[in-house]
Amino acid sequence: MNDLIYGGVDVAMKVPPHQYEATVSFYRDIVKLKEIEGDDISFELGPIRLWIDRVATMSQAELWLEFMTPDFDRAAEYLEKAGVPRCDPIEPLPPNLRGGWILNPTGIVHLVRETSRN
Repeated sequence: MNDLIYGGVDVAMKVPPHQYEATVSFYRDIVKLKEIEGDDISFELGPIRLWIDRVATMSQAELWLEFMTPDFDRAAEYLEKAGVPRCDPIEPLPPNLRGGWILNPTGIVHLVRETSRN
């Protein structure tokens, strides 16, 4: 782990509509993970928060991972110099979230978002 980029606690499973209800039921009713209260569906997965997102434009499920950084501008510059592709148009971020989307060499999406460590 380094001081600029480190693992977050969120994993998002992006699921096509035809698989959404069965996927939520799997984690809620079969595996019986604890559901986290809120507007969106998410579950406690050990120290991880597993989000289940219905995405109309997807034909198959994907997992998206999260990185944290204390300085998004510095992290973005570092990743750009390392040749890591940005893919910000993939999903809009809330206006109050400083961050961006990147791809690893296999095409797995990662959110890099700014936060302070506590």
